[in-house]
Amino acid sequence: MLLRSLLGAVALAAAGAPLQAAEVTVKMLNSSPNGAMVFEPAFVRIAPGDSVKFVATDKGHNVESIKGMAPEGSAPIKGVVSKDETVTFEKEGVYGLQCAPHYMMGMIALDVVGTTPSLLEKVPDEHRDTVAAIGEVMSALQAAA
Repeated sequence: MLLRSLLGAVALAAAGAPLQAAEVTVKMLNSSPNGAMVFEPAFVRIAPGDSVKFVATDKGHNVESIKGMAPEGSAPIKGVVSKDETVTFEKEGVYGLQCAPHYMMGMIALDVVGTTPSLLEKVPDEHRDTVAAIGEVMSALQAAA
């Protein structure tokens, strides 16, 4: 009887406990085997509520939203140069991210939040080809690894 009560209490406590969200670490680097001025990894797939910690492994980098490449209604991201930044992604969709000082050198990342099969449809038309190309490159890199 005591064991049954104890098991019941544990079950109730577990049912009321929130699920722990995941945190992924992305390094901001001057160079890596994948090239110069990179986010590593440059492609992240997470669930809503998960966080990405952008680590300024090499100084001089930041993370911020690429204008027009985030789900409607999501808060813009704008990190401080040379500082780590943790971002929690609540809204499902595709987030295009950049290092502002090195955007012209191609320092971009793509975070896909959620499992909606038609995420590419949520990307604005003017960015769809770029996002599709990044996805193809990332798939090829993951397959080669």
